[in-house]
Amino acid sequence: MNIKVKNNVYWVGKIDWELRRFHGNEYSTHHGSSYNSYLIREEKNVLIETVWMPFAKEFVDNLAKEIDLNKIDYIITNHAEIDHSGALPELMKYIPDTPIYCTSNGIKSIKGHYHEDWNFNPVKTGDKLPLGNGKELIFVEMKMLHWPDSMACYLTEDNIPIDIIATSHGVIWRKNPTQIVEKYLSWANAYQENQITIIYDTMWDGTKIMAENIAKGIHEADEKINVKLFNLSKSDKNDVITEIFKSKIMLIGSPTINHGILTSVAGIIEEIKGLGLKNKKAAAFGCYGWSGESIKILTEQLDKSGFSIINEGIRVMWNPDKESLERCLDFGKKIAVIK
Repeated sequence: MNIKVKNNVYWVGKIDWELRRFHGNEYSTHHGSSYNSYLIREEKNVLIETVWMPFAKEFVDNLAKEIDLNKIDYIITNHAEIDHSGALPELMKYIPDTPIYCTSNGIKSIKGHYHEDWNFNPVKTGDKLPLGNGKELIFVEMKMLHWPDSMACYLTEDNIPIDIIATSHGVIWRKNPTQIVEKYLSWANAYQENQITIIYDTMWDGTKIMAENIAKGIHEADEKINVKLFNLSKSDKNDVITEIFKSKIMLIGSPTINHGILTSVAGIIEEIKGLGLKNKKAAAFGCYGWSGESIKILTEQLDKSGFSIINEGIRVMWNPDKESLERCLDFGKKIAVIK
């Protein structure tokens, strides 16, 4: 199947409707995704990207129905991870000498994945590849927009990506394509909404009861604040992280277990740390029965993750009693007025 993107540019990728986890099990894809590959047919024929390895044979078979593989003049790899380059080994069986254009880091990555020394041609920002008919591809390195090997290429005359942004996954942006650029600029600029997200895990519901009463206190103090509450053992971690990203404050809770914290809480803290979130405040809470180290551990991890620590947190011994619940309500009320 091919879909015309514009003029002589065609989508020849694969839609993966069943995909639910990505990057191993790290990311959630609730609605599936696509592996976007593009075929440009000018005086020179160019294939941009391939698809994920499980679909390699299907991809090459379908591509061969669209074009004689030997008539592909160039292959462009904007990003070398296997979900983009995975069909290269299958494709290169048929056209082993076809030039592959990518960044120098892309060459390192592709060789590292497939242990092949194909006809690599390293490019850098500003390099051009003539396609004939007055058109050319201009390469732009975009290190760490995703990974160090990432780049994009601009097709002149057809104005992809100025008039159209043809992505590697998901939708092709045709109508007002700069809207997604504007969104990224906003998200990258210490983004936050008027939201407080409370995340926790619990053993015998003590920490859960604390979380619910802290949320109640926030609502009583300021009904305009959007409060989201998540039990980490029952929630999709990527949905949770999305809400944390949107928030101005995150509250995180765990009971103490074996002088430490629950594994679901430890895991999400580790993921949050790697994101480098900016301009966000946080505090810890939790109940305990004996030693009670969880609040100290959580606060230290929040600090290492770049959060501004609001206070020393709140902890409750055993199951919260009436006085403890009042403390939680008051804790929530004080959190609500923080700017």
